[in-house]
Amino acid sequence: MRRVLPILLLLALAACGSSRPGAPAVVAPLRPHLGEPISCVPYARARSGIALSGDAWQWWDAAAGRYQRGQAPRPGSVLVLRRTARLASGHLSVVTQVLSGREILVDHANWASGAARGRIATAQRVVDVSPRNDWSLVRVWYPPIAGLGRTAYPADGFVHAETRTAGL
Repeated sequence: MRRVLPILLLLALAACGSSRPGAPAVVAPLRPHLGEPISCVPYARARSGIALSGDAWQWWDAAAGRYQRGQAPRPGSVLVLRRTARLASGHLSVVTQVLSGREILVDHANWASGAARGRIATAQRVVDVSPRNDWSLVRVWYPPIAGLGRTAYPADGFVHAETRTAGL
């Protein structure tokens, strides 16, 4: 147990893009409270059970052939935000509820900055603002302003916890 604690602490202190490609995936069961500070990658992995590694923006391609992917949210799926100038490592959020065809609630970690950096945020709104209603562009609730952020972030889509099977 003494060897596991330092490893968990290092994961918690890492930034959103902390996981390296090829690193073994650690899938933890859903726990009532994951320790803070924590970044989005280990948080999404633990909450969703999706055993992928790499920076957040790499999850979309890494899921190909391993997990189902799509443009429609489902509870338990992971929303993958692309890498941008503002999100150098991308970002992951776990869908907790689908409110409508264009609005979901997510839980995620390390979305805010400053004193809230590395914190877990639950039941946060994400709104699809894409012209084709395909979840390719979203606005995300930003706790420091208690509203949706002004920036619209490009998204790849949703990685679903169901694994791919032969014939799919």
